[in-house]
This record gives sequence, C-alpha cells and structure tokens, in this order.
Amino acid sequence: MISMIWAMDENWLIGKDNLLPWHYPKDLAYFKSHTKECAVLMGDMTYQSLKSYYVKKPMPFKKVYVANINDASYPDATHVKDLFTFLKETSEDVMVIGGKTIYQLALPYADRLYITYILKTHEGNVYFPRFNLGAFRLLTYQIEDGLIFSVYERITS
Repeated sequence: MISMIWAMDENWLIGKDNLLPWHYPKDLAYFKSHTKECAVLMGDMTYQSLKSYYVKKPMPFKKVYVANINDASYPDATHVKDLFTFLKETSEDVMVIGGKTIYQLALPYADRLYITYILKTHEGNVYFPRFNLGAFRLLTYQIEDGLIFSVYERITS
C-alpha cells in the first residue's frame, strides 16, 4: 500500500525554503506516530532537510527510500532513480513524506492519505499540488487545537 502524509494550511501551503513554516507539536506527534518504524519515501531535498535534524542519531524509520533522478548515494537510505517503477512494483507498505514533487508524482499511486489541515494561513513558498479529493473517501477525522487530522482512502469501485 502506498500512503502519503502531510500537513497544509488553508492555502495548501506545505513549506518554506525546504522547512516547515510552522511548529505544531500535536502535528509532529501525529507524523511521528504514523511514520515511525515504517518504510518511507522522500525526495532528495526532504532527505537533506531531515538529515539536518538527525545529525547524531538515525532517522526513526524502518527503511528510507530517496527518489532522485540523478545518480546519488545515501549512507542510510536506498536510492530510487526510477520512481514510477518503484511505485508500481513495490510490495512494501510505503509512506510518502515529501516534498512537493514527490507528492505530485506519487499521488496517482496513493491508496491512503493522511492530511493534517491547519486552520489558519502561514507564510511560505511551497504548496501542495492541487488535486481532486473526490477520488478518495474520508475514513476518519479529528479536530484538535486548530488542526484537523484526517485519513482518506482511494475509492476503487
């Protein structure tokens, strides 16, 4: 199963200069609870950003895949040069964690979406690609402290 997780504000903002433009401890805890010990897929810029947080300790994921069309080597991750083949052929449960381009390319393959809606606007320069949420059905949602934690599943029939 291919799943995706992200937080976005009312304008679909997801980032500012390769960092989160906000700090919501409950959203960070939600992200950690859904990605810890999972296989995750991210782009090179997201990988580099996370490595700045995990300088002296390993990232808390079971396995890390980094999508990059350029030849690359990662000491603690598997390089994915052909993202489409990977998404079509993987038998692993994989959580896509960013960034914008990887989200956009992986969305057609996603079975489940974990979206945190931030009920205010923030300053930034990276937006989640617009898409039709009508292809998914809402499974659960919880409203807490100006955040909506929602889970969607792709409609298959």
